[in-house]
Amino acid sequence: MTQMTLRQHLRAGSTDTDLMILFEDIAEACRMIADEVRHGAFAGNLGAAGTQNVQGEAQKALDVISDEIFQAQVGRNTRVAALVSEEVDAVNWRKDTPQAGDFIVYYDPLDGSSNLDVNLSVGTIFSIVRLDASIETTDSAVQIKGTAQIAAGYAIYGPSTGLVITTGQGVDGFTHHPGSGSFLLTQPDMTIPPETQEFAINASRYDLWEAPVRQYIDGCLRGVDGPRGKTFNMRWCASMVADVHRILTRGGVFLYPKDSGNAAQGGKLRLMYEANPMGMLVEAAGGASSTGTGRILEVVPTGHHQRVPVILGSKHEVAVIEDYHTK
Repeated sequence: MTQMTLRQHLRAGSTDTDLMILFEDIAEACRMIADEVRHGAFAGNLGAAGTQNVQGEAQKALDVISDEIFQAQVGRNTRVAALVSEEVDAVNWRKDTPQAGDFIVYYDPLDGSSNLDVNLSVGTIFSIVRLDASIETTDSAVQIKGTAQIAAGYAIYGPSTGLVITTGQGVDGFTHHPGSGSFLLTQPDMTIPPETQEFAINASRYDLWEAPVRQYIDGCLRGVDGPRGKTFNMRWCASMVADVHRILTRGGVFLYPKDSGNAAQGGKLRLMYEANPMGMLVEAAGGASSTGTGRILEVVPTGHHQRVPVILGSKHEVAVIEDYHTK
């Protein structure tokens, strides 16, 4: 049986033409970024760029290149009103007078770029909001709750290039076919099981964690003799895309909580272009997303680079972690 292309899948789902074209522009940007990642060693593009992004983090050369590709490819779409990037301080307004029906695209052009030098998986995350009225071109205009997202997704650059998307009803995974250049549907209806025995967290921050997170992890590590009564495996890729992709494939829970080292910033991960799109994907696959005290998608943004705690994955396990916070 011939596998559906991205366009065929979107048409079958009655995706409107403007959104379908935007998805294709994003897919093309991701294909081009994948090619740059694959050839980074030959082009001398691995290693540091010698610059910092708005968060004060050292940029890799491919962070900058990936952002330029995404801006160029997606920014020329005539229905895109603004681009909001992890790598750029200011909102990149593409229209002087955005109108109802136009899109705002939030994105992290190269998540997990610290993995580049050791040849581990990295990816691109994106979120799409559609305007329901005309707006002014101000920073506050892009501070829109995650519940307003109409679509989200990510690309993962590993042994193959994958593209995982949702329009709110279900999650589907595509794989880039080098021969045809198409993204073909290879993982339809990705679903997260409600139960899990696997968690992903950066354990090196143990002494910085708040008590609820420490109690939860301690309970998991005690195995069958602990309060959870079962054995857990720990995984950590240092790439949100890679960790979430594993959860969408086989279940699990991912935590990057607020701790004493990042509390002043509100957490580590960014709300608009990391937590919101991944939260939407996980929920659409039957999982849950939380800050520990509430649903991520319900967080009211106060800035387009705002940070939040992130806990997402198998629904029952997220509920257990929230219960630790409540108690």
